[in-house]
Amino acid sequence: MERPAKELPIYKKAQEIFKTVKIITDLFPEDNQYLQSIKMQILEDSMIIQAKISGAEAVKLYDIKMENAAIIRKAARDIMVSGNNLEMFGFADAKYYKLIRNLIEEFRILFVDWVAGFNPKHFIVDDWGLFNPPGITPDYIQRDDELNFLDEDNEG
Repeated sequence: MERPAKELPIYKKAQEIFKTVKIITDLFPEDNQYLQSIKMQILEDSMIIQAKISGAEAVKLYDIKMENAAIIRKAARDIMVSGNNLEMFGFADAKYYKLIRNLIEEFRILFVDWVAGFNPKHFIVDDWGLFNPPGITPDYIQRDDELNFLDEDNEG
């Protein structure tokens, strides 16, 4: 039986990232509009990560899982980059952002394993060609027997 997304190590790490981002960004000066804007962006990215993990876990289709994974990757990378200019824009405690970077690196390692667990046989051809399993082209003609997984009840 599958575990709920919230019990997965990757989801728990995403929660830890969110909590740490919240604690650190709460230290941003209230009167600094630039830092407050960055705060909203970083918090949004950290929430997107959790939502997209849940979204990927809720479906069987490889392309949807990979689409969610790509959004997660972008959000995590945006969080990493967002810390680059904090000190320049008036955040005296920018050194604490290293904690977030360390968590993102731990998350990345979990992410690689998580994505490797996606079942490439559970696919419907992505005619955009972006999220097809390896070896499947956008003009691939899918056989009916390749869609048997849609009838499975207990496999994710």
